Amino acid sequence: MNIFKITGKFLDQPILVAKLEKQVPYILTAGGAAYTGYATKKATKEEKLKTFQRTGLTMFFTILSALAAPKIANKLFQKTNPRLNEIKKQQKEIIEQFTNNNKLDKKTSELLTKAKNKVLNFSEIKKIYSSNIDKVFLDKLIPAPENITSKEIFSEIGRLSTLGFIPVIGGITGGIIGDYATTANWKENIPNKIKEGTYQYLANIFLCNIGAGTALAILEKAGVKSKAYRAIGMITGILATGVIGGSAIANFISNKLLNPIFGEKSKKGLYNERKPEALDIGLHVDDIATVAVMSGLKWIEPALPIMYAISGYRAGIGYRNVNNCKEKKES
Repeated sequence: MNIFKITGKFLDQPILVAKLEKQVPYILTAGGAAYTGYATKKATKEEKLKTFQRTGLTMFFTILSALAAPKIANKLFQKTNPRLNEIKKQQKEIIEQFTNNNKLDKKTSELLTKAKNKVLNFSEIKKIYSSNIDKVFLDKLIPAPENITSKEIFSEIGRLSTLGFIPVIGGITGGIIGDYATTANWKENIPNKIKEGTYQYLANIFLCNIGAGTALAILEKAGVKSKAYRAIGMITGILATGVIGGSAIANFISNKLLNPIFGEKSKKGLYNERKPEALDIGLHVDDIATVAVMSGLKWIEPALPIMYAISGYRAGIGYRNVNNCKEKKES
């Protein structure tokens, strides 16, 4: 087995995935606290308290919604993820059933005993998968990634899009509450939050999921089973609908629909509303995660709330390129 497959097996260990999922709240909380501290430190002496309150409230609601999103999305789309204790119980049963019926050398036996309730390191995974252990058992121990079927594709698009939508709504809510607590003209900042939320959701989340899912549906119908070709197809779909078309569509909606609603004048140029920036391109790393999830890789999914929380926070501050609404409208 080559190094890439061994790496995949290492990352897809059910116990490791469950432990990663349990660490996400701590990672998000630490990141939110660190950024709030950074923003507060950077603010002027007169604005430090307001900055702390405003940033802290926006972060709080963004993180809270990002953590709640997987549970809500999974419930809506009837997907269940077993808990760590359940996974350990399953691992123990699988391993004991195999070891009781097969004679193993001491080292392999020790590794399988460890695998009942602990994560194996890379070299240990390599040793097990380089041995003569029954491959059927190994696939039970660490299940291989499964390509989703055509029937599952659009359900998965809906689930992932819901997973991204909730932090955006949470960020906008937190941003409005933060402004209300610190700014007299807080209502003036709401349009930018709605427009940035629209931009983040359409350009960085929803349309990318649509592009990946549509490409996958076409490949599924064409009978393409190769994971490499499916990944290339999904990335192409993401580039077409999200990276290239997403920002244009989001700007068009903001310019032609949202600006009139909020009593603002339409901008002449399409990208005078919101220009894509380096961080926006960087945020498309979550689209690679989408490809991974749709390809059946389990280890990446716990990180999705972290990635989507960035979009939620940007919506919460009403980011409009360098013209951050809070930098423009403080009082």
